[in-house]
Amino acid sequence: MGLQPVASNTLGIGERRLHRQYTRGPHFGRLLHNEIRASLLNRRKHQPQIRRVGLCPGLLGTNQHTFAFCGLNHIPAPLAITPVEQQHSVANAQSHHPEKVMCLLPRQGNRLPRPKRVIYTEPDFCAFHESEHMTGTDGTPDTNETGQVADAVKGNWVDHYAPAPTRPYLRLARADRPIGTWLLLIPCFWAIGLASLMKGQFTTQHLWIAIGCSVGAWLMRGAGCTWNDITDREFDDKVERTRSRPIPSGQVTVRGAVIWMAAQALLALLILLTFHPLAVALGIGSLALIAIYPFAKRFTWWPQVFLGLAFNWGALLAFAAATGTVNWAAVLIYIGGIFWTLFYDTIYAHQDTEDDALIGVKSTARLFGDNTAKWLKWFMVGAVTFFAAGLILALGTTVNVLQLVVALGGIWAFGWHLAWQLRELDIDDPAKCLMLFRSNRNAGLIPVLFFAVAHFL
Repeated sequence: MGLQPVASNTLGIGERRLHRQYTRGPHFGRLLHNEIRASLLNRRKHQPQIRRVGLCPGLLGTNQHTFAFCGLNHIPAPLAITPVEQQHSVANAQSHHPEKVMCLLPRQGNRLPRPKRVIYTEPDFCAFHESEHMTGTDGTPDTNETGQVADAVKGNWVDHYAPAPTRPYLRLARADRPIGTWLLLIPCFWAIGLASLMKGQFTTQHLWIAIGCSVGAWLMRGAGCTWNDITDREFDDKVERTRSRPIPSGQVTVRGAVIWMAAQALLALLILLTFHPLAVALGIGSLALIAIYPFAKRFTWWPQVFLGLAFNWGALLAFAAATGTVNWAAVLIYIGGIFWTLFYDTIYAHQDTEDDALIGVKSTARLFGDNTAKWLKWFMVGAVTFFAAGLILALGTTVNVLQLVVALGGIWAFGWHLAWQLRELDIDDPAKCLMLFRSNRNAGLIPVLFFAVAHFL
């Protein structure tokens, strides 16, 4: 079936852009020149429902045409189109070419006098748009049937090797997306490396702190993500990237999530209790930051600051565990870590700017917009400057010149990695943003490697 001519004035539909917060006069130009994703048709409570039943008797009774029900000017969302793939009853889950989207299937049912192209009714999510991603014929698995999360690492161990009953809870803890654990753990490694260089040797105590922080980071990142998903479940349900997470997709109940969160936190506490009392106090104090972070996006354009405060807390905790104190060197490294978090999480947030704008979630990505690169440069400079200042303050009089130069070389290489990310960044390419975000594991481990080399000099 070829393209059907559509008169925009007849439909009364303003221009619908992929940036859904904008609406202009009657015009179909942008609709025909952009890809329309099937997942954009899946808008609970914000999208008119596509149906062939319900209003048909009303149409017969009032002798109205279907087009009378197609006005969408009151809905700030993409145009909804009836299923479009030839000989299929649902839309493909992957990107559609706009020509296919405009191939509307005729319907001649329920005693309608002639074929009708599209009928819009009040939202009725159970009719066609179930809470699953729509699937097509290209062999792409339905993530809600398999339980996989949309942005999980391909081939991750959770989806392939973990026992089936444990998978929803492991996904809730982000075990299938380990980058968050690395980003929480790396500041701990920085602090341990700094403390061991100050002492002049890497002891068994430092080794235990590194092991304890590794396990604790995995547990507390899981508990924090569980808390985040509990508080954000209404938002996650409306965002393309997050609606396949365990709670909005129905794999885990809220009650089950609360129990799972408490279990992870208690296990982390057992490890924490083996550290210095100051580290224990800092660890308990971090709970306030963890509790506040999920709500930050509701009241500030800078939720990444709260994430930075929480995610880099391990620099203070691990330093206290290793030295029994927190000095200005540790504080400077902590501040450098916060700038680093602002850098990588702003890149990460650019994946969701359209959905965030639709549901009113704030972020530095939305705040900066096209000026993101300029802000990221300042975050990069801040991260490198404070990190280097902390290192010099801690090691300036306790190590030889060669060790200091090598340690500072790690920070220099770290800065060049951030510069590479900045050069590669395309804020309009979600896949590129995710790749660059994940590359920060390597960026953060560069100083750790240089610290290790400095120990042998």
